[in-house]
Amino acid sequence: MYDYTETYKPMRLKDKVSIVTGASRGIGRAIALTFAKEGSHVVVNYSKSRSKADEVASDIGRMRRRATAIQANVANKDEVVKMVDETIREFGKIDVLANNAGIIIRKGVFDASKDEWEMVLGVNFLGTYHCIQAVAPHMIRQRYGKIINMSSVASIGNTVGGQVLYAPSKAAVNILTRKLAHELGPYNINVNAIAPGAVRTEMASVGRSEEELKKIRETTMSLTALRRMGEPQDIANAALFLASDESSFITGQVIVVDGGRFDFLSHSL
Repeated sequence: MYDYTETYKPMRLKDKVSIVTGASRGIGRAIALTFAKEGSHVVVNYSKSRSKADEVASDIGRMRRRATAIQANVANKDEVVKMVDETIREFGKIDVLANNAGIIIRKGVFDASKDEWEMVLGVNFLGTYHCIQAVAPHMIRQRYGKIINMSSVASIGNTVGGQVLYAPSKAAVNILTRKLAHELGPYNINVNAIAPGAVRTEMASVGRSEEELKKIRETTMSLTALRRMGEPQDIANAALFLASDESSFITGQVIVVDGGRFDFLSHSL
């Protein structure tokens, strides 16, 4: 007998095809698995971590979704074009692009070198642009698409130190999101960004001791209304909403997912 206390919830991305960049770990991994649980076939992009990307693809395969791991450094336009071409050959279309790949180099204003600027901007900003530029023609032809860019609360101007390189690269993602939402809107393509706060990931831990991480966690939680760190799944849930048709009238937005942080620089400074 049917249990009427259970609410039927159809898969929100049934038979869609999604590319998730930087999907071998952290937030990207959570997004890829969440999209698959909701019915999407997934291209698991990675730059270096082949074994971890294959694990994500295998997990998706066990959900009876198609998945393939494709190597591409998003800062390299030629590699991005090859990834998109391979996706079209394998799946025939691209419905969702989640631009998650990113790097952070913690430097102060007097320490950042030209090479470091080029590296951070190359991945975080140009990498996002390369992927959109390669995917958009396919979405335009089918007159449908969801593009989700990964920004950061650093782009809005928080008080965390060492983000002289990282914050501007993510601010550039914000304005790119708004401009491309305007240009691609007539083709029924939604372009939005997510700005996570502090999230418990490997990238956030790089170059920090356990003592430093403990202090950062304590400070972060004291500056967050919900008094906790974010988890990759928190961001994946927001990405799922933006990838689904539930968000069909939302575009050009930067959606903050930070648990209610209040350590932002005033606009009057």
